[in-house]
Amino acid sequence: MTEIKASDVKNLREITGAGMMDCKKALQEANGDQEKAIEALRKMGLKSVTKRAGKVAAEGFIGMYLHAGGQIAAIVELNCETDFVARGDEFQDCAKGIAMHVAAMKPAYLQESDIPEAIIEKEKQLVFDSLKENQKDMAEKITAGKLRKFYEDNCLVHQPYVKDDSGKLTIAQLVENLSAKVGEKVTVRRFAVFEVGEGIEKEVTDLAAEVQATLAGV
Repeated sequence: MTEIKASDVKNLREITGAGMMDCKKALQEANGDQEKAIEALRKMGLKSVTKRAGKVAAEGFIGMYLHAGGQIAAIVELNCETDFVARGDEFQDCAKGIAMHVAAMKPAYLQESDIPEAIIEKEKQLVFDSLKENQKDMAEKITAGKLRKFYEDNCLVHQPYVKDDSGKLTIAQLVENLSAKVGEKVTVRRFAVFEVGEGIEKEVTDLAAEVQATLAGV
């Protein structure tokens, strides 16, 4: 068995924030490989969090993001179980990061269960109507794939996190990773986006016509 040095345990603890004993155990299981140890800690954390699925996450933090000279703002409520976790820098930074994501991507819904059934049925019909004759026998499979893309485009939890360069980390996975790290149930409860002038019908004027009318009246 690979000898686990105290410095290795200390380094892993600084990276993950996990307890000393958990870090030592993870390193032993990974034969000293830090990357494998980090993955082992993540699995340990997720296993612990799974047991807490029924817990109430009523504490939390409201992350805010302001963009474009005050023209766009987003707020996100990220919940956890304890005030101790809610006051942590990493938890609050995550909430702020998700708020920035919301401002950039403007998701319409939090998750697929929030989408009205009528809209889902309409999407299914649009997919079916677009199928060619030789695709009709694969309609169910094609529709399922198109709906997954629709959820990814419109549901916050399914969208790839804008701050992740790989483009593979979804908001759901981001929250799951944080949950495993802090050892508590963490959830995104709600979000909102505000954009100056949104929903207001702006008056469109024809400047050339106005000039002509003014000259005609002179």
